[in-house]
Amino acid sequence: MRTFDRPSDYLDAAREMADSGRSTLARMLAEEAADRTPDPTEAARIRAEFPGRSLRSEG
Repeated sequence: MRTFDRPSDYLDAAREMADSGRSTLARMLAEEAADRTPDPTEAARIRAEFPGRSLRSEG
């Protein structure tokens, strides 16, 4: 069973989803990875790797 304890876990899953053609799920997982990444530069790099509009509903 896969665990999601670190940003890299979400990022690995995002890449797997992108490779399998699930771009929406990949973007959502990448956003979660970026949110859990303490370094703002690295978080921006993650978001840039998975371009697209955020699907989150804030508020």
